[in-house]
Amino acid sequence: MPRIVTVLSLCWTCLLFYAGLGLFLSGFLLVRVELRSRSSCRETPVPATRGDRQATGFSQGDSSCWMSRRFSRAVVLVIDALRFDFAKYNPENRNPKPYENKLEVIYHTVVSKPEHARLFQFRADPPTTTMQRIKGMTTGTLPTFIDVGSNFASNAIQEDNLIQQFVQNEKKVIFMGDDTWEGLFPNTFFKSFPFPSFNVKDLHTVDNGILQHIYTTVEGNEWDVLIAHFLGVDHCGHRYGPHHPAMAAKLSQMNKMLRSVIGQLQNDTLLVVLGDHGMTNTGDHGGDSEEEVNAALFIYSTLPLFEIKHAEDPDVVSQIDLVPTLALLLGVPIPFSNIGMVMVEMFISEPKLDDNQYLEQAKALHINAIQVNRFLESYSYAAKDLPVTKLRYLKELFSTAMAEYNDLIENMQVSQKFVTDQDFHTRFQKLLTTQQHYLRETKEICRESWARFNPAHMLCGILLLAATCVHCFLVSETAATFESLYKQLLLYPVIWGLAAGLTVYIWMLTSDSMVKPLIICCWVAIGSHVSFHWNFWRLKLNNDHIANKLIQSSNAAIQWKSLLKFLVPLGLLLLRSLAMFSNSFVITEGQVVSFLLKSIVTFTILKLKWNGKLTSYYLNTPFVPEMQKNSGSISYKRESFYLIGLLVAFLLCVLFSSNFYNCREELADCEPSSFLKPLSRLNDSQQRNFHYILSISSLAALVYLIRKWFLHYGNLNSSHLVVFFVRLGFPFIVFFLCCYWAVNAAPEETSIKLQELTKKIAIVVPGIIFVLIMTGFLIVLWNPITVFVKDNRQSDETLVPPYKGCPEMEDDSLYVVPLIYRKMQQSMSIYFNDNQMKTRTVAAYGLGTVYSAALLTVLALLTLLLIMLHNERMSLAFLLLFLEGFSFLEIHGTARNLSLQSDNTGYFSVPWYAVIAWAFSATQFFYATGHQPTFPAIQWNAAFVGFIEGHSTNILPALLVGMNTFASHILFAVGCPLLLLWPFVREMKNSKSKNVKKESGDEDPVMEMRLRENPQMFSVAMLQLGMRYLFVYGVQLLASVCAAAVLRRHLMVWKIFAPKFLFEALGFVVTTIYLLMTFCFMMRVDVGVNKWFEELLLKQSR
Repeated sequence: MPRIVTVLSLCWTCLLFYAGLGLFLSGFLLVRVELRSRSSCRETPVPATRGDRQATGFSQGDSSCWMSRRFSRAVVLVIDALRFDFAKYNPENRNPKPYENKLEVIYHTVVSKPEHARLFQFRADPPTTTMQRIKGMTTGTLPTFIDVGSNFASNAIQEDNLIQQFVQNEKKVIFMGDDTWEGLFPNTFFKSFPFPSFNVKDLHTVDNGILQHIYTTVEGNEWDVLIAHFLGVDHCGHRYGPHHPAMAAKLSQMNKMLRSVIGQLQNDTLLVVLGDHGMTNTGDHGGDSEEEVNAALFIYSTLPLFEIKHAEDPDVVSQIDLVPTLALLLGVPIPFSNIGMVMVEMFISEPKLDDNQYLEQAKALHINAIQVNRFLESYSYAAKDLPVTKLRYLKELFSTAMAEYNDLIENMQVSQKFVTDQDFHTRFQKLLTTQQHYLRETKEICRESWARFNPAHMLCGILLLAATCVHCFLVSETAATFESLYKQLLLYPVIWGLAAGLTVYIWMLTSDSMVKPLIICCWVAIGSHVSFHWNFWRLKLNNDHIANKLIQSSNAAIQWKSLLKFLVPLGLLLLRSLAMFSNSFVITEGQVVSFLLKSIVTFTILKLKWNGKLTSYYLNTPFVPEMQKNSGSISYKRESFYLIGLLVAFLLCVLFSSNFYNCREELADCEPSSFLKPLSRLNDSQQRNFHYILSISSLAALVYLIRKWFLHYGNLNSSHLVVFFVRLGFPFIVFFLCCYWAVNAAPEETSIKLQELTKKIAIVVPGIIFVLIMTGFLIVLWNPITVFVKDNRQSDETLVPPYKGCPEMEDDSLYVVPLIYRKMQQSMSIYFNDNQMKTRTVAAYGLGTVYSAALLTVLALLTLLLIMLHNERMSLAFLLLFLEGFSFLEIHGTARNLSLQSDNTGYFSVPWYAVIAWAFSATQFFYATGHQPTFPAIQWNAAFVGFIEGHSTNILPALLVGMNTFASHILFAVGCPLLLLWPFVREMKNSKSKNVKKESGDEDPVMEMRLRENPQMFSVAMLQLGMRYLFVYGVQLLASVCAAAVLRRHLMVWKIFAPKFLFEALGFVVTTIYLLMTFCFMMRVDVGVNKWFEELLLKQSR
């Protein structure tokens, strides 16, 4: 089979998977419809009533609309990640943690001036990422789940929002701090001082930049609204966690800043201090745990603002409730799409003017309810995703609240009572309860309904994914006949798929329908599937010669005896897939997959024992010489002990790797691994030095073992550039990595000059490493051959004996390749076994592992890159990953050699247990490198390795974070061809261990040169391996897709199942991309091997 057919088949299969996945995503993660309507002062929601202004007691400003403003200016200070317990003060706490009792100015202000200040619990809606929280706090709307993916790219807000309402009503807005605001509100601010925000290692640049401008700005008069967004607390949490002394220093800085700002406020200014979200105990955020959604809100005014209340727990306020509250207090319209409820405790009349405390609250809620009802009416016409019964229910509540309000106001006007008596007080309390009930119900119904789905798209996506999984299975089990049928099973499906897509595209154009590329791609996939299955089953039922071959292959695949061979591994795969419907499994998936992985590997060795492959009973026959019986017994004993040792090593690696697991928030008693903390978080210098030595030792051991393997198989003897790079480039990369880690481990408390030096080193050194690794990739891609030929022949001897045949024929090269290799083997045998013999032909070093050596070079380079993207203490985890992978490959290679003593063709088929175990290992090490399928567990620091100043685009940081998150998927996808190559590598070791003298006519083991003896079988084997690997990942993806679809109304869908599905989908995409690149690279190595032999033959012909 041509190499291009193998690659194209895998590429087309991946595209079929992508089409199904994209269609499901379009039905599962639908974004809420954004309305572009805007509120304005001309559209007054409630007509003015007689005596209205006298009843309010608010100052009458010329620029007020909808409701008389209470304040003409406002200072909004956003302290990113200000968790509620960071702001709470407990005077009885004599031994506070680093984040406790640091904002004492808030406590003292609330205690000394209860009418002027109050502290609230500020409840955030998940996802708790900064951009989504800013959207919620300015528009008053709820985010959709998919919004979290845009945290990298801050697209401008198109919906009506507070900032645009301020500008529209001629208020001067000045901003300083997190540059995310500039992306959300471009060209909006009167003045702005943005600072780069995404470098979580930088604790001071943004905060110090704000402090340079905020005090002079507050003292001036050229502003109406001042917004300052501090980032130091959030970045301190990401870098050190809340329990580090750096957090105490940062909160103390914020305390000093607040005291200064409060002292500068004028009487007409409102101060709002808030946290956009909280943080976990590890300093992360993005999810919906209590620590993440519980932020703090502190409000202060020099004028009386609140009713004095007895000491009790702070009130809980939703973040979107701040939007209508600020709008009415500052005299601007409430944004059109707001569904928040005004904070009624801030709408009381001043006691000196009258004693009514309910009229202004009722009016504020009345305006709020009319605005929300107007939005619901507009949205229901535009989107149709709010249930009709729910809308009818909300309409009834709204009508009741309006009727009660109008009736009460009319009675007050008739009786001329604007300072109401007890009866009116009771009626006002009932009215407030009715209005608040309507607004709360609206918010809850919208929250439920905006998790909307398209069942048709979801179902079609699931069917496409299932059909592609079946496609992978059928091709993998009939790969031997695919060579003669690739036109029917590949070319025709591609043509029919493209024809179907073109037909749909033309129909969309002619019918004036919107052209939807995703729908076209799905029809391409449908046409391809229909054509493939039609041709496959038609050929299966035909009686011609080709069909007979297909039937034989298919029947062999479904025979009961063959089914038993993969019943256990496929059963374990099915078990894991079904378990994805359980939230308990998803939470503890790391431990469960580790158990399944250990089970399948243990079963592999036990199966050898059950089949008698680890005993020598079959040697006890009269046809086997006694000497060979004894030698065979010794050999199989040795192999038995070797396999047991490998199994123990494998199980120990799996066991030790569990020490690097992170914890999900659902596991209350779980403690995250201490290895997840970088060295800079360790306060004890001795402990920091010990772990630094452990990290560099692990890195050095990893590189040493790789070089040892190259030396063992003779792949470091050549003078080729790739060998030179492995010899010198790897040590240089290790050296620079150690320097980079030493700089990162330096404590913060250093001199300014030293900080500048370390900052430069933190940029230059990773850049050097990036260049070295990219150079290595280019070198190995240019010439991946690591073979060294030593020619010491007699002059009259020729390497290749004459062969009668046409040299242009392909059969000629197929004859020459194994003959050259066996000549080389004989040369080495003469040299090592007969020291008296001084004449030899040719010695070739590394030829038997030429494919594996090239792939291991790429793997080593990738591993060094991925280690740099993790914190330095994770190098030990990557060492365990390599040891576990090597142990499994040795087990797999030995098992295949023991099972296939008389069947050389069996080497060209990778069994299901190996493919599934390899995929399980990738999942297991996803957890063993400190990751979890949750957004708070994403290691954002990877985006700034070598780029501490930030990025000009979002592509590179997304790429770096993605490589960090899916490092295990990448490494095991790139190492997948080793499952095919390793049994050939193990062939020489087995032949040596048997120590049985072969007869002159026996064949010597040729290791990976068997791939050159059977190039067609090599291509078929690569196709089968790729399809099986895609099948395993496709089944896991299909299971997560079905779980998300079936459980889409489950209580934990957005907390557990949806994130798991997204991580599984992203992991699948990353795996397939690197798998395709690896298979292309293997074909490049195969071309290089052919070229090497051609050059060798050319030299010998001279």
